[in-house]
Amino acid sequence: MPHYWFGPAGKPITLKSANILRAPAFLREMGLNAMEYEAVRGVNIREDKARALGAEARANGVRLSLHAPYFINLAGKRDVVEASIKRLNESVEAAYWMNAYVVVFHPGYYKDALSKRDALFKVKESLESVIEYRVQVGAKEVWLGPETTGKTSQVGDLNEVVEISENLEGVRPVVDFAHIYARSGGKFIVSKEDVLKVIELIEKRLGSWALKPLHVHFSKIGYGKGGEREHHTLSEEGYGPDFVHVCSTLCENGVDAVIISESPVLEQDALVMLRMCKEVCGGNCIVEQVAE
Repeated sequence: MPHYWFGPAGKPITLKSANILRAPAFLREMGLNAMEYEAVRGVNIREDKARALGAEARANGVRLSLHAPYFINLAGKRDVVEASIKRLNESVEAAYWMNAYVVVFHPGYYKDALSKRDALFKVKESLESVIEYRVQVGAKEVWLGPETTGKTSQVGDLNEVVEISENLEGVRPVVDFAHIYARSGGKFIVSKEDVLKVIELIEKRLGSWALKPLHVHFSKIGYGKGGEREHHTLSEEGYGPDFVHVCSTLCENGVDAVIISESPVLEQDALVMLRMCKEVCGGNCIVEQVAE
């Protein structure tokens, strides 16, 4: 029976307090059990506060992940790569302090590489330094999660994030179904069969361990010629993908997943997804809680 965790990307928008330490208890009261700490503008959290957040999350059965800064380009020029590695190292350390199980990151851009293959090679080469740092600081339990990206200018289509994860210790894909949908121009992730293709590709090339759990981002999304434009709520018509395709496929194939809402209404749509998943699964899934 698959296990699921649901929560928002960042501090709940309906939490009136600015204190992030209050978020886990707030989410638990809502019936949610995950949160992605957003360090997208920089890793600015102190060690004591990060550890306090981790303690609050454990006490309230909330599973934490961490999103690294957007300003990362592991395929860029030398100075950019060096700064990106530093930001990822800081993200790993903060994740370790707060007991976040994965550091989600966007790998980079094609523009400064000779080709797409060259960009992918640079990303993999650059990550070796982060993996070494991860071991040095005792954070081997923190995964590195290259995310499927939404713009065609970015390194990070599904095959690329799987290849990045191959032969690199502690690296496994983060699947943003909205990004895949947008990057395909709305032609992929339009059916359960499409979602199954994603799962099967990951399992075939990386093994079933990469699905235990699968870290997922979801929202509806708008797109244009270059891919992703903006995120939309689940209630907005005229946008995809359909969360029912995702949840039913995960459930039918017994895939554990942490599902992070990137909808503009964050935790509200996380709760909608949780309820949808319970209905679709017909009770054949467990909404998990982290042990205290």
